[in-house]
Amino acid sequence: MPDTDLMLKSIPRAIEWKNGELYLLDQTQLPLDVVMEKQETAEQVWASIHALKVRGAPAIGIAAAYGLCVAVKISQNKPIDQFQALLEDRAAYLDSSRPTAVNLGWAMRRMLAVSAQASAENSSALYVRLVEEAVQIHEEDKALCRGMGQNGLPLIKPGMGVLTHCNAGSLATSELGTATAPMYMAHNAGVQFRVYADETRPLLQGARLTAWELQHAGIDVTLITDNMAAHLMSQGLIDIVITGTDRVAANGDVANKIGTLGVAILARYYGIPFYVACPSSTIDMKSATGLNIPIEERDPSEVTEFGSRRTAPLGVKVRNPAFDITPNELVTGLITETQIVTAPYIDKLEAIYGD
Repeated sequence: MPDTDLMLKSIPRAIEWKNGELYLLDQTQLPLDVVMEKQETAEQVWASIHALKVRGAPAIGIAAAYGLCVAVKISQNKPIDQFQALLEDRAAYLDSSRPTAVNLGWAMRRMLAVSAQASAENSSALYVRLVEEAVQIHEEDKALCRGMGQNGLPLIKPGMGVLTHCNAGSLATSELGTATAPMYMAHNAGVQFRVYADETRPLLQGARLTAWELQHAGIDVTLITDNMAAHLMSQGLIDIVITGTDRVAANGDVANKIGTLGVAILARYYGIPFYVACPSSTIDMKSATGLNIPIEERDPSEVTEFGSRRTAPLGVKVRNPAFDITPNELVTGLITETQIVTAPYIDKLEAIYGD
């Protein structure tokens, strides 16, 4: 897809592995400043994930895989049993940086499985194998993004208004994004449509990231505040909703950025299809329902401040859940890299991803 590559050329990659070094785009500084930070320790990678410098379930998994390599790079001279013990410790540590996105734990388990199965003679050889696996995870995600894009492309018709929430774009993955992948594919195919991006309070990922990257890619995008979605739906301006997700339970319940549930309820009221784009690595068959998905509670300052300025009374009580759970009955379909999965989700997800 060379045309798609050209369209995304102006958008910096969220993650880069160059000459054995890990660089992460500091997304907290977007859209005004584009800063790539070299990651030199496990602690730095942990902090980058926790502080949302790198965010989005697929990107977190990729960053953590590379981050594990960063963590053990200096220990290649240790005996292999000590190296593996350190690897397990650092994997558990990185996995603790954020609880909701399933790709994080998935990537760590995959890296540890490679370590356990490798027939490396020494720690240096095992390190090389780990780097190869992290690169493989990165490359696989590019294919996953393109698969979701191709499967979701037919959903976007000429003249449509597409609503998305938070950022499930190229900045949240390796390349085309999840929710935005069908948009990039449709735009590349010459389909004329408009995207409405929720600003996504409290951290404004829709305003700072989604609107920024779609605009750079030449897609017709309009930014709205979260509480404008219902009005636009009532005016007939929204024809389809496509969001991403950080984890899908075995019954099809979806965990995504806070506010997604409200959008799904509105879409059902107005008869608008609500789709969720997700790679298979985001489907967690061990979580029976959304009730089993841990919800990250973040710092109150994200709610009490806006642009580093205090906007709430001192001492006020605050809730700041980063995600909410959209029940499967509100989900029209899951756009995966292989197909669009529709209800009944329990039976179909078990048949496709049960192993």
